[in-house]
Amino acid sequence: MLDKPSGSVELHREIVPAKGRWSRRLEAGQSLTLIDLEGQQAVDFLCYAAELPLDRLNLPNTVKLNRSLYVTKGSKLYSDRARVLMSVTEDSCGFHDTLAGCCSCEIDQVRYGVQKTESCRTNFIAELSGWGLGPSEIVSNINFFMRVVFKEDGELFISDSVSKPGDRVTLKAETAVIAVLSNCPQEHNPAAGFQPTPIEVVVTAEA
Repeated sequence: MLDKPSGSVELHREIVPAKGRWSRRLEAGQSLTLIDLEGQQAVDFLCYAAELPLDRLNLPNTVKLNRSLYVTKGSKLYSDRARVLMSVTEDSCGFHDTLAGCCSCEIDQVRYGVQKTESCRTNFIAELSGWGLGPSEIVSNINFFMRVVFKEDGELFISDSVSKPGDRVTLKAETAVIAVLSNCPQEHNPAAGFQPTPIEVVVTAEA
């Protein structure tokens, strides 16, 4: 079993299976750690202000105010109203994507000519329904552990992830939030190493 962050009390620990989904309300000061158990597994992530879910993760604000296209230790996740929802306090990987969004059955039909029933979008729809939120509340998401490379001419592509077994990222809730994730089921590009694997989530509070 992997250790919890030092100086903290563990509130919840769970294995999210390959292609699975997960969500939880986090109170201000609580932390969420995502652990890539086998390496190269993308985790698509959304968050919403718990008291006003319409104030949700806004990636253009996050990119502008952090002055970076990547999320890593020290980054803050900003909302539509430019409030800090969460901050990244630990990161052993260093590459987390803000550009590529989530996979969907429709876009995989266009990209790869395949008909699917599993995608991060279908995971988000199912998980958000439990919070009284619909598909229209799905916005551009962060892809933890996924590496998207972009060139000077603007070309971008999903590259092999640099995450290793046991790599982790920890996010601290700066206000009460609803954190929602999809353990990416993509099998047609390197987002999940072409073979989706489980991840572990750990929720802690300061001791």
